[in-house]
Amino acid sequence: MAINTEAIKEHVKGIIEALGDDPEREGLKETPERVAKMYEEVFEGMNYTNHQIAEMFNKTFADNMDFDGSGQDMVIVRDIDIFSYCEHHLALMYDMKVSVAYIPHGKVIGLSKIARIADMVGKRLQLQERIGSDIADILQEILDSEDVGVIIEGTHSCMSARGIKKASASTKTYTFRGAFKEDHALQMRMEL
Repeated sequence: MAINTEAIKEHVKGIIEALGDDPEREGLKETPERVAKMYEEVFEGMNYTNHQIAEMFNKTFADNMDFDGSGQDMVIVRDIDIFSYCEHHLALMYDMKVSVAYIPHGKVIGLSKIARIADMVGKRLQLQERIGSDIADILQEILDSEDVGVIIEGTHSCMSARGIKKASASTKTYTFRGAFKEDHALQMRMEL
């Protein structure tokens, strides 16, 4: 699915009019085009399924380390900065920190690919809970491992800038698969 920038321009112009302003006035003339370009960038992930993202960032390295499943051999990447847009209000979800962990089973993924996956998944109309689930699904596919954990903490402008207006409220979500689902010690190691 391609992002239709021409339709976005027309709709943004309509929104400006619906707000009671003139889309032809000096400060707003190029706003529809700027918003369309911004949306094309910040919603890039809408163009891809989880499977396509997995194919895009499937850069793994064979590793014959003897992983015993005890969680002693685990990869953790913490504090990946991402942002997204809430699908309920089209409001920004920001200051999001993603931590990803997995237990390798014969292969490891390039560390930058984990950050790229998190970034691409965030570039959709999303729920924070689904971001974690999407990241886990993609990593499970790439790594052929069920043992994946994702923790996300973020702030939602739909709560901080409007409605209840609680600027210091943050939301933390957990997605645990495989060994992470049952092993509380693995979960705790992600939180350290």
